Amino acid sequence: MRGPSVILGRAGRHAMLRWILPPMDREWRVSVALVTGSGGLIGSEAVRHFAGLGLDVVGIDNDMRRYFFGEDGSTSWSLERLGRDLGNAYTHFAVDIRDRDGLEQVFKKYGSDIAVVIHSAAQPSHDWAAKEPYTDFDVNAGGTLNMLENTRLHAIDAPFIHCSTNKVYGDRPNSLPLVELETRYELPEDHRWHQGITEEMSIDSSLHSVFGASKVAADVMVQEYGRYFDMKTACFRGGTLTGPAHSAAELHGFLAYLMRCVMEGRTYNLFGYKGKMVRDAIHSRDVLSAFEAFFRAPRSAEVYNLGGGRHSNTSHIEAFRIAEEITGREAQINYVEQNRTGDHQWYVSSMARFEAQYPDWKITYDVPMILREIYEANVDKWVPQS
Repeated sequence: MRGPSVILGRAGRHAMLRWILPPMDREWRVSVALVTGSGGLIGSEAVRHFAGLGLDVVGIDNDMRRYFFGEDGSTSWSLERLGRDLGNAYTHFAVDIRDRDGLEQVFKKYGSDIAVVIHSAAQPSHDWAAKEPYTDFDVNAGGTLNMLENTRLHAIDAPFIHCSTNKVYGDRPNSLPLVELETRYELPEDHRWHQGITEEMSIDSSLHSVFGASKVAADVMVQEYGRYFDMKTACFRGGTLTGPAHSAAELHGFLAYLMRCVMEGRTYNLFGYKGKMVRDAIHSRDVLSAFEAFFRAPRSAEVYNLGGGRHSNTSHIEAFRIAEEITGREAQINYVEQNRTGDHQWYVSSMARFEAQYPDWKITYDVPMILREIYEANVDKWVPQS
């Protein structure tokens, strides 16, 4: 079902925006959501979500995922679908976030009409980053600085929502006293982070990978613009962000790629830790409901861990079993003894800080629900036709 912004004209969407949004500290006369990485998993979900609220959405995406991960990772299909589904509620710019002049033109065009900035564009793979460190840092750190500075100069009142990562903690989670169980590693119940790792975990003195380091730089700069310039900024340190809109590739997109491999009969390369490494997973819709909560009541220089927590987490072994049950197909797995550098052996997020500040937010998906939705959304594409 299309959101109201698809069928209303610009004036009508502005009127609806004033009706939908609750009273806030400033009068709402603006109605543009600017989304980077608009063809990606979180970016495309953000486009649809904020268009559904009645905002005009401006997307920035030059399909760098194709360069990073090849055709499997391309977001061109997603961008085409956004244009088809949302019509004139969505305006697209194929601008590289490293292009300061190009970004400035977009920001100047919309200026103070920008009500929120969702920055989800990034180089997202720590494996890929080691191949081209300059590109990784220029995109993740430099691109984020470009977005922050343009927001400061042209839309300083707009909340700035940054998609950070749990990789800012480096491999410090691997120092936790994990216990090996039959299908997973686990943290003892009496450990202070058994319910999830909090933002109190140090980001210092750990191995981050090149990717993790570039994301630390971006994360800290987002915080600094919040503190130094009194902007409304938030770093959401995501765990496994997932959903059916993921352009699943081997180097990025754990659950979507795992399901794709099972459905297509591809061999999945499983790296280290006996397949018992644990990830928490959060659906892109739950991510966007958290972003909306911050948008409605923004704060300065906030940091939040973002993941499925104890409600939604899985080991690789467990995820394969769920995928096999859903598809009726046997997973083809090539086990590689050496784990990937900087990979987390166990990571479950605590969202206690976010939930304390935004008590109406609730997670709605768990891992089986996520995998089934990925399957149903892609069965026509990924299941070989007999």
